[in-house]
Amino acid sequence: MIVPMKKVALVVLEKERRDALKALRKLGVVQLEDVQGSSDELQAFRDQNNKLIKAISLLSDIKVSKKTLKNQKSLDKEAALAFAANIVSLTEQKKNCIDRITADRNELERLKGWGNVDPAAIAGLAEKGIYLSLYEIPSAKYSAIGSEVETLLVNKDKAKTRFVVLSKSADAERPAALPPEAYAVVLPRCSVKELELSVESAQKQAVSIDKEIAQGVQYLDALKACVQPLSKDIELENVYSGMGYETKASGEKPGAAEEEAVAPSVPLAWVTGFVPVPDLARLQAEAKAQNWALAVTDPAEDEFVPTKLKNNRLVSVIYPLTDFLDVTPGYREFDISGWFLLFFCIFFAMIFGDACYGTLIALAGLAVLAKSKKGCRSLGVLVTMLGFCTMLWGVMTCSWFGIEASKLPKALVDLSFAPFSAAKSGTDVANTNQKIFCFALALIQLSVAHLKCMAADRKSLKFFGDMGSLFMIWGMFYVVMNMVVDSAKYPLSDTGDAISIFGGAAYLPSNFPLISLGVLGLGFLLNFIFANYEGSVGKSVLESVKNIISVLLGVVNQFSDIVSYIRLWAVALAGAAISGTVNTMAGPMFGKMVMMIFGVVLLVFGHGLNMILNLLSVIVHGVRLNTLEFSQHLGMTWSGQKFRPFSD
Repeated sequence: MIVPMKKVALVVLEKERRDALKALRKLGVVQLEDVQGSSDELQAFRDQNNKLIKAISLLSDIKVSKKTLKNQKSLDKEAALAFAANIVSLTEQKKNCIDRITADRNELERLKGWGNVDPAAIAGLAEKGIYLSLYEIPSAKYSAIGSEVETLLVNKDKAKTRFVVLSKSADAERPAALPPEAYAVVLPRCSVKELELSVESAQKQAVSIDKEIAQGVQYLDALKACVQPLSKDIELENVYSGMGYETKASGEKPGAAEEEAVAPSVPLAWVTGFVPVPDLARLQAEAKAQNWALAVTDPAEDEFVPTKLKNNRLVSVIYPLTDFLDVTPGYREFDISGWFLLFFCIFFAMIFGDACYGTLIALAGLAVLAKSKKGCRSLGVLVTMLGFCTMLWGVMTCSWFGIEASKLPKALVDLSFAPFSAAKSGTDVANTNQKIFCFALALIQLSVAHLKCMAADRKSLKFFGDMGSLFMIWGMFYVVMNMVVDSAKYPLSDTGDAISIFGGAAYLPSNFPLISLGVLGLGFLLNFIFANYEGSVGKSVLESVKNIISVLLGVVNQFSDIVSYIRLWAVALAGAAISGTVNTMAGPMFGKMVMMIFGVVLLVFGHGLNMILNLLSVIVHGVRLNTLEFSQHLGMTWSGQKFRPFSD
């Protein structure tokens, strides 16, 4: 169920707000409303956190021996944060080294045809009145330089000619006789030799930094252990700096007479949040003990209230899956955890559809369960349950690693359920019955959805709109049987013959088609009149008339939602085909001893791949039927936020 919430407002003395927040965090029953704090301390914590996360990321990417990873050393919180800052600093230093290497190499590439250019030597000549400027020009244009330009050839090749222009003063302009193709060469910051030494030095420094960073892997666990405490510091400081509070008003000091009449103003601070009703008494007791002012109200209709789910141990095993999917019902929506678990187990079993696969899954679940700590066993229990459900379905359908029924022991064939077993009833009959079962699941699950809606709207005429949707599902079920399964066996008229389902396991009266169509029509009428009821039947009908296209499409959606459940049969059929193909490919290899190993490898790989594909199918199809088709009929949007109390 969804635990009811109360909105609370807590008022404390401004000078005691930090202590009050620590006490509130220790209590751990209130989820505070979001605040955006701002302070130097908060910024410092965030900077530390950024450096910590960056250091962990850097160290995690370093490949080291397993021995190094196992031999972890401990650090206290302050030392760990200082170490993380040093790792980040070393990374910046390495980046600077790489930038310097890149820049100096570019300079060396630019000057590689000039030899050992030394700006200091050129500056020395300038002090003696000899001013030199470096130029390059395409070799074919060198002869075009006027004779009035005093040049000194340095070297030339097929592409470029390098030369020096001699000037009489330091601020001499570019000689006019120089062709436009000649361009000046900027002097480097230091000599070419010094650039080469700089590159070598930076490379050595970068290698040294890499070694120092790599040694930090031994403190990786110590850094990870600081993430949670630091996040709690950030959370506390964010609330502390973001909560509302008063400051003493400035002004003249009141006179003696006024001091007697006016009570002194004491600055206050306040914070708001939500508390589960079962925990309200603990909060009230703490407020009384701490001398806090506490106001308790019901959440407003337009307020976003966090959702806390509370179910028994069996139903709670679905939480690892919903947490993985990050789906939480809204506070005013339904808690469908129990139904989610029930139908998901069925969908999972049908998609995997093999008793041997189910056995492997159950064993994996038991292994997880054995290694799980007390209080954290939901995942192991869930996997084990899914494995046993898959085993049961595999036994019923006589599916054992995709092996042909003729090659299975008679005892396994006898265990199968005739309507669903191709070994007993034939492939066509079994497939037809499995399709019908898929549609029956749709009928049951979607009926549950509308029954829950009817219960929620029992005090309103909208109840009849929900009833109309339920009737449409019931009537549409038979239409689906006619259009998808077999129009001859499931006619839309009264033929006078009883209608058999599941191969004669049950019979429907001959007038059932007419009853179904009547129920469908009645359901449409009720839904048309009452679906939009908000206090006035007339307005509800008018709203339906205005949205007549959507209303008619709603009938089509009823059909498509039921048909959507056939995906369970189709995906299972594809998985069975893959299993059979793998067995067919590997079978001939077991005729020769030499090829037997390859046959085993092929079987393991093929069936392993099939199980992975089935798992993906469960996520895509099995989860979808719960979170989309089922949820849409419940009016759920999964827009909730999981209750996360302010706690240590």
